[in-house]
Amino acid sequence: MKAIVMGATSGIGLAVVKQLSARGWSIGIAGRRQDRLIEIQRTDLNVIATECIDINQPEAADKLHTLIGKMGGDIDLYFHSSGIGYQNIALDRDKEIATAQTNVVGFTRMIDTAWHYFAEHPERPGHIAVISSIAGTKGLGAAPSYSASKRYINHYLECLCQLRRIRHIKHIGITDIRPGFVRTALLDGDAYYPLQLDPNQVAVSIVNGLQKRKSIITVDWRYRLLVFFWRLIPRWIWIRLPIASQK
Repeated sequence: MKAIVMGATSGIGLAVVKQLSARGWSIGIAGRRQDRLIEIQRTDLNVIATECIDINQPEAADKLHTLIGKMGGDIDLYFHSSGIGYQNIALDRDKEIATAQTNVVGFTRMIDTAWHYFAEHPERPGHIAVISSIAGTKGLGAAPSYSASKRYINHYLECLCQLRRIRHIKHIGITDIRPGFVRTALLDGDAYYPLQLDPNQVAVSIVNGLQKRKSIITVDWRYRLLVFFWRLIPRWIWIRLPIASQK
């Protein structure tokens, strides 16, 4: 089995690379840091190809095809773990725009590229998996662009699931992965986040779910309960809740 992991140089992406490798997958990795890509490949024999890709650049789609070529021209899984986010109570405009650019525009660029690749190769099953977040299930005033961009991802993947039926495409699996707060560099800063998850344990849950071709994976059980209950809160109450994480 062959996978490409976008955003593989740190955090959940790197943990998933390690977990796939442990299960015998051949992996192509991509990210913005060429030095990290080289180092990861040097230390993992199952990482067989790398490509330096910034998903915010128009040439990123072509570079994904280049990486697929380095993998022998065929892959089974495209795993997207490239995103940014801020707790932004001050509503810094540059942070909001940068988040939307990466998590919405860059995401769409890469997912559409992967979709078209798999659609054009119906001879083997394909799978698109994306790290979104439980933050997409409710609007979080402390992180407006991040929360809204994750909702966009949730809906976009749901739309692709429906599009499969419209176009009678049966061989493309789609998985929306919604972790809670994961202990990665994304959470660095002045804010405090409760119930932080270990990225390696998160990766185990993710890959187990991918093997079952689940459409939605929420990590872990505590966050599944949290999401269930906060979805029951009416909007007029929700917007009055001062939800923010501060040290």
